This record gives sequence, structure tokens and C-alpha cells, in this order.
Amino acid sequence: MTMLRQTRQRQAVIEVLRASRAHPDAAWIHSQVRGVLPSVSLGTVYRTLDALVRDGVVVTLERAGQATRYDYKRAGEDHHHAVCRTCSAIFDVDAALVPAISPAGLPPGFQVTAVRLEFMGVCPECAGMGQGVKPSEGHTI
Repeated sequence: MTMLRQTRQRQAVIEVLRASRAHPDAAWIHSQVRGVLPSVSLGTVYRTLDALVRDGVVVTLERAGQATRYDYKRAGEDHHHAVCRTCSAIFDVDAALVPAISPAGLPPGFQVTAVRLEFMGVCPECAGMGQGVKPSEGHTI
């Protein structure tokens, strides 16, 4: 892991991600950062997010045909994700509640360094409404 130089832009992006549980995309992050740093460009936000992902501070959540979403890795809050196929909401799932999975199917000698698990389905809001209304904030299961 490389140590990033702490610029005002990087600090602002980190603060926006820390404050959000919504798994936002770069455009939303950019709009929030501009409230603090009005002259910051979308390109700077993208480059900052790329650097934070490379440094392991942020993880990406990617869906075909949709904007990449970002999640700040909070210390001591190991979690996976549940994704609603109807409204695309992303919910945190406490990793401690997910049963351990046997690595028996992995190639011999394979060393697991990280696990990212995603549950796909329909959230309670969409299941109850029969349609997809995008919630404004993510939820924790």
C-alpha cells in the first residue's frame, strides 16, 4: 500500500465518503466536494477516487450499464453488500453475520487475501411496492 499525499481534494473526497452510507457515484461525490472546494473538477475527483481505491481506502461497486459506486472502508466495519435488482440500492451486510465459506474449491495453494461478497435480490421497499423507487440513502442489514 502506498501512502497518498494528503491534499485538500483528497481530504474532501474522504470526508464526503465517510459521511455517506449511500455508496455514491463520482458525480454525487463531486457535487458534495464542490460545496467545500468550488473549483474542484470532476476529473480531479475521479483521479482522487482512483488513487484511494489503489491505496485500499475505498472500494468500488460496479454494475454493467451503471456508474461505478464507491464505499469508504471504515476500520473495524468489515462488511459485504446486498444489491436490489429493481432500484439498484446497495445495503451493507455485516461480515460477522455471514457464515464462513470453505476455500475447498480453490486451487491448491491459493492464498485468499480478501473476500467481496454480493447478495443480489429485491429490497423490502421494492418488494412491497412492486416497483423500483430509489432510496436516498443506503441501509445496513
